[in-house]
Amino acid sequence: MKILKNLGLLALGAILAVGFSACGEEKEKAQTESKKEKNEVVVGATPIPHGQILEFIKEDLQKEGVNLKIVEFTDYVTPNISLHDKSLDANFMQHKPYLDSINKDRGYGLVSIAEIHLEPIGLYSTKHKSIDSLSDGARIAIPNDVTNGGRALILLHNQGLITLKDVTNLGSTESDIVQNSKDLKIIPIEGALLPRVVDEYDGAVINGNYALQAGFKSKDAILLEDKKSPYVNVLVVREESVNDENIAKLKKALQSEKVKEFIINTYDGEVVPAF
Repeated sequence: MKILKNLGLLALGAILAVGFSACGEEKEKAQTESKKEKNEVVVGATPIPHGQILEFIKEDLQKEGVNLKIVEFTDYVTPNISLHDKSLDANFMQHKPYLDSINKDRGYGLVSIAEIHLEPIGLYSTKHKSIDSLSDGARIAIPNDVTNGGRALILLHNQGLITLKDVTNLGSTESDIVQNSKDLKIIPIEGALLPRVVDEYDGAVINGNYALQAGFKSKDAILLEDKKSPYVNVLVVREESVNDENIAKLKKALQSEKVKEFIINTYDGEVVPAF
């Protein structure tokens, strides 16, 4: 009986040892996963050029102990919603005036922490080689969000096609046009759709990233924004993350000389470094 009792105790001890071992392994696994998640930075971006630039620095960040995960979007609204609700750690897909606009409209507190590049907005046309050939009543499509719509109107104003009430108002709309000698018809359309519908209009003012994705070149634009534009694309985070160590490494990588050279050599003037 004593022998059986001792055997039973040994068996129980073995079971407990296995149990403790399993618990230890689970705890270690959980700690490893937690550490992995802690060093993962999830960034929302539009594919070109933002996603490409992020892919370019992915390996460098890995060497710094940061696992960069890129989530691609095809619009400007969702990446800010996702950053606000903490599905993302940062986003890289917009300029500062647009960020200011969405913070105001939605009550967000998203923060720009680094200026990266400018994508000049341009007026593209498959029907006209210059603005001189635009006839009276020509139909011009522009982005339908307030910020980029205002940017498009400022471009038209600066080239004398229209006159705005206040050219410094980045949120100008069609109602702010005080002179329109050619009686241009301004048609607001979702920005991402503009490259697809440009053939249907006399021209379309298209954001640089959408123009790049569609294969347009800045040299093909009949009007192009100059480099003094305030519409620099920025890296954006929640206010609580401004001093985060991994975010600081991401910012440093994006503003490196290596990235500057990559932008210059890859995009041939379609994208311009802003640092």
